[in-house]
Amino acid sequence: MAKIHPFELPVFYLPHPARLNPHVEGARAHARVWAKAMGMLDAPAEGGGVIWDEAELDRHDYGLLCAYTHPDCDAPALDLVTDWYVWVFFFDDHFLDAFKRTRDMRGAKAYLDRIPLFMPLDLGETPEPENPVELGLVDLWQRTAPSMSMGWRRRFLTSTVNLLFESLWELTNITTDRVANPIEYIEMRRKVGGAPWSAGIIEYAVGAEVPDAVAHERPLKVLRDTFSDAVHLRNDLFSYEREVTDEGENANAVLVFERFLGMETQAAAHLVNDILTSRLHQFENTALTELPVLAADRGLGPAEQTAIALYAKGLQDWQAGGHEWHMRSSRYMNDAADRVLSGPNGIGTSAARIAASGLRQHCRTPFRQVGPTTLPAFHQPFELRLNPNLDATRRNAADWAERMGFLAPDPALPGSGLWHRRQFLGFDFALCSAGIDPDGTPAELDLSADWLAWGTYGDDFYPAAFGRGRDLSAAIEQHRRLLACMPIDAGTAPPPGNPLELGLQDLWRRTAAGFDERARAEFRTAVERMLEGWLWELHTEGQNRVPDPVDYVEMRRDAFGSDLTMSLARLRAGRRVPDEVWNARPLKWMEASAMDAVCLLNDVVSYHKEIEYEGQLVNGVVVVEEYLGVDRGEAVRIAAALADARIEQFELVEANDLPSVAEEFGLDADAKEALSSYVEDLKNWIAAIHKWHLDGTDRYDAATLRRQHDFGPGSTAPHGVRRFLEAGGAAEAPKEFKLPATATAGLRPPSWRDYLPALRESAAPAPVATANPTTAATMRR
Repeated sequence: MAKIHPFELPVFYLPHPARLNPHVEGARAHARVWAKAMGMLDAPAEGGGVIWDEAELDRHDYGLLCAYTHPDCDAPALDLVTDWYVWVFFFDDHFLDAFKRTRDMRGAKAYLDRIPLFMPLDLGETPEPENPVELGLVDLWQRTAPSMSMGWRRRFLTSTVNLLFESLWELTNITTDRVANPIEYIEMRRKVGGAPWSAGIIEYAVGAEVPDAVAHERPLKVLRDTFSDAVHLRNDLFSYEREVTDEGENANAVLVFERFLGMETQAAAHLVNDILTSRLHQFENTALTELPVLAADRGLGPAEQTAIALYAKGLQDWQAGGHEWHMRSSRYMNDAADRVLSGPNGIGTSAARIAASGLRQHCRTPFRQVGPTTLPAFHQPFELRLNPNLDATRRNAADWAERMGFLAPDPALPGSGLWHRRQFLGFDFALCSAGIDPDGTPAELDLSADWLAWGTYGDDFYPAAFGRGRDLSAAIEQHRRLLACMPIDAGTAPPPGNPLELGLQDLWRRTAAGFDERARAEFRTAVERMLEGWLWELHTEGQNRVPDPVDYVEMRRDAFGSDLTMSLARLRAGRRVPDEVWNARPLKWMEASAMDAVCLLNDVVSYHKEIEYEGQLVNGVVVVEEYLGVDRGEAVRIAAALADARIEQFELVEANDLPSVAEEFGLDADAKEALSSYVEDLKNWIAAIHKWHLDGTDRYDAATLRRQHDFGPGSTAPHGVRRFLEAGGAAEAPKEFKLPATATAGLRPPSWRDYLPALRESAAPAPVATANPTTAATMRR
């Protein structure tokens, strides 16, 4: 009688065929010999019996896994790769037996603390191994590391430590019977699941390392992360029955969505498969649209580009082979293989899947009329305190914005006048700053408000200057110019060409003066992350593409400028807190939770403005609508629930995990006080942004949006005459205002075309020139 499973496996998106390495039998035989030599076979289990015997190892068939996932490497390389996977799966089962089932947190930490000692970057001496995991790691590292660069060793050590140490996160959730929220789960599963570790093995197997100079750039990180997420989500679907039903684990994506969204198990499985498919499409999109730009921008040579291409191909091979192995391994629920593979498969059928998934991301109609959003209640447990210098900062901020060219058009400053003074006063950035920095001096409060004004002006400027024309090359040049406005040595910057550059140079001068060179570099990196987030938004909007959910959450943190304001708070704490504390897992969890909560709040509040009046697709509510197939009301509810879950996680980590940081790093009283002050800064940041969005600014008010909408159809001139007069008439208009209503907000100076009347909305498009046949033939070649 057939076994009844908790759900039927969905039909998977399989864009690449699986191929089998011809040396598979040799790898199988070698794995048995090696595992026995390392003491993994017949190793005693805590409750009696053994963790593995030879029959169990054969059933898992890691030789087949590696032959499928590394189809092109030679026999010695396949043997070594297979040994790595035998080691990592033995670790997983040994850790489950020794610590997860017994819930021995203290023993688990002591066990894991020894692991990095057996991977010395300089290939030096190691301690004496005490168990099969340590003995196997010594052997593997000595056989692998000498042929790899120091950059690869560092990256592989980091991914191995993440893989092993984040097992404590799983153990903590099991101990407290807690199921993670979806954002937390995807982020943590990536670390604990091992696929980033597998990406490092791929570099060895294909014989091509990712160039160290670009290994940490967004396109390479996205390739690694999308690969990792797809591998882990696929594994969660196959292993749900074993992990959740049989072993009582709660780190599984199907279970996460069951609990968070209140879904039936089958529906949750389909949703996990949809996200898996989306991650594969993100992999493809990044490989085809972002890698070429990176190669051109960094001047990568043929050898470096070939290495990246081989690496990307290796990730594709692993994805296809990993699915094939899951269909055959005894570890997983896979007796529905015939049904799964009976969907569109083989040559010529990939388009059937793409039509149902990949193209859907590009099919949403912009500028939908959605109307005002009914706002849900948001969980915000932190006290709001306002700086007593608020009123003075309001006046000073408006004066500063006017001096920078934000509030009035200036023919000598392209891109000026994107806002007007009355509009700026309604934005009330000073209110947000007063909550973020309630104890700051007048000068500190002015600086904070000016940073918020500059960041928001840039967020409006980029779509106006580069978005409608999809001029990504000009945006990249602007990106470079803005970076030049922040010299780490506090030297001279190039002459500013627009208000964004003028404002950044002023802010950098005022901010960097109080930092040493190291702190300036750290803060500059935070600003750069925000600028890169703006480029990502332009790139995504230019494809009329609803972002992949995971990519959206991670890049939204950067585009929102979260790290910019947080880094100011970190640097204010000075060097009283050791650098390694800032990278402690609890602190990173709290920062990410805070960022996601306020970004989702912003998405809900700005939905009407961004969707109906700006035609944007980069919005969390839109992402939920498209991927869950729900209406706006339900999408708003889910986005708010995610925001609330992240706040609750912030509180949970503060109560349960943060206290151990001081003990782990041996912080003195001064450092503890500085760390506590930073956590209070994070709470102030959350409370202030909630206040500003829900009961402060009029930036998202329907009445304000209607006034903006009344300005001519299709215009990119937010500082036009008509809108200027409607906003307050001559009393608000500067004397030197001379630009016509159709002046653009781009980087280039106004041309004669700017003085022509705007075309009617129904006007026919200009005729397209017919290509010269000779030119067309050359272009085809």
